[in-house]
Amino acid sequence: MAQEAATGTPLATEDEGVRRRDFINIAAVSAAGVGGVAVIYPLISQMAPSADVLAESSTEIDIAAVQPGQAIKAVFRRQPVFIRNLTPAEVKAATEFEATPDFNKMRDKQTLAERTKEGHANLLITMGICTHLGCVPQGAGAGEVKGEFGGYFCPCHGSHYDTAARIRKGPAPRNLDVPEYAINGTIVKIG
Repeated sequence: MAQEAATGTPLATEDEGVRRRDFINIAAVSAAGVGGVAVIYPLISQMAPSADVLAESSTEIDIAAVQPGQAIKAVFRRQPVFIRNLTPAEVKAATEFEATPDFNKMRDKQTLAERTKEGHANLLITMGICTHLGCVPQGAGAGEVKGEFGGYFCPCHGSHYDTAARIRKGPAPRNLDVPEYAINGTIVKIG
């Protein structure tokens, strides 16, 4: 039984004090947790991409007017993209090269089939940024220098790419990058 003080009120037992202390601890930790979330949430949410960046997360390009042998330049995430419609002779030359000993000597061995979508071996879509130091290669526009292998030529340091945008000569360490894309009829969606 609880002892009564001289005033006649019961004194708290040790068990009741522990329960009160536990409640105060739980309440304090909960308040600190809610306060921590209230402080951290704005810091995390400010790192999310802004609306203008989300708007540029994909690009759609109509390629109906791109004839075999032509290439066009587009923009994806503020960087150039080259879309090339290879001729049957260019597709044949690119695939025949893959069977030669020179293909095995390449720095970045990728077949044309690995760089294009199945059923669309003639459509080569690459980022228009040289993998050496980020210059924009020539060869996608009419009258531009296409290099020794008929693809692209980077005038900054002399990298030569073939028609499949594979590095063949020069300091570039790898082929022109192929972005994620999908083809739906004559529309190419990049991103």
